[in-house]
Amino acid sequence: MTKHITISGRKIGPEHPPYIIAELSANHNGDINRAFQIMEEAKKAGADAIKLQTYTHDTITMNCDSEEFQIHGGLWDGQTLYELYKGAHMPWEWHKPLFKKAKELDITIFSSPFDFTAVDLLEELDAPAYKIASFELIDLPLIKRVAQTGKPMIMSTGMANQEEIQEAIDTARNNGCKELVVLHCVSGYPAPADQYNLKTIADISERFDVLSGLSDHTIDNATAIASVVLGACLIEKHVTLNRNGGGADDSFSLEPHELAQLCKDTKTAWQAMGKVNYERTEAEKGNVKFRRSLYVVKDIKSGEEFTSESVKSIRPGFGLAPKYYDDILGKIACVDIKKGTALKSEYVVGVNF
Repeated sequence: MTKHITISGRKIGPEHPPYIIAELSANHNGDINRAFQIMEEAKKAGADAIKLQTYTHDTITMNCDSEEFQIHGGLWDGQTLYELYKGAHMPWEWHKPLFKKAKELDITIFSSPFDFTAVDLLEELDAPAYKIASFELIDLPLIKRVAQTGKPMIMSTGMANQEEIQEAIDTARNNGCKELVVLHCVSGYPAPADQYNLKTIADISERFDVLSGLSDHTIDNATAIASVVLGACLIEKHVTLNRNGGGADDSFSLEPHELAQLCKDTKTAWQAMGKVNYERTEAEKGNVKFRRSLYVVKDIKSGEEFTSESVKSIRPGFGLAPKYYDDILGKIACVDIKKGTALKSEYVVGVNF
């Protein structure tokens, strides 16, 4: 497994802070200025990238109202697939100004293509990477076409079983993809946290020999933050200006202040993981003196015996370690010792701790 991949100069992998993708998706709600605003807020929040979805209603489905094309239940109940995607799609003529805006903001931008023509458009715009959406993971011809660009790839695994994930990875690798991140995902909108099975993230990395991350559809940040500790090096979350905005994806998206908190907290979680360490840290060194140690709590004359009345384990930590308490009891003092003195081995006859 490669230790990292690189998108627009930013290294992504376990040894680097989590890469945060702000998924714009359908949250433009038909207004390019709203899309610009989301990009601006994502940059302010600290996201590494903005991701689009590149399709039209005619390239992702067909205009048909038969039962198979109707949606029942959930956020989009009552619509046909064609109606949903007609309202949700990112107009292709917006892509060039959105890429230009990203350059002005100095934030990476790329997209999920949903057919070959989408890949062609994104190649014209010199997209630095590609994302394969969960629903498209079984579209091996699309994965082959994207892999042939030679760009880094990110793939979501929602709904896919082990065999399907392996086929997608093999297709990508066999067609030129050398930089790949595979995202654990639950394709529910929103998805319940208790169905996320985050332990799968580490298993993906080990089982398929890839970098792994998380595409998160829960409605808060707890799942995403926890995923970092389990090995997620990349996290994708939908982002909107207003969760009550009425758009197709607004209700399960993060608002700007939540995205900012996600960027902050995932970095903190990554920093906190650190390495296996049993040595004293810098933050601890100043507090060692406040640990317990053996102190004389009652005046002792030379020649007197140490007892449980005259020696106790208390704070601070300038005396002998408490582990020597039983060894000290019954021993004889070789000097006069005042109450409040940290007990040292040189004050005791016949010991050299």
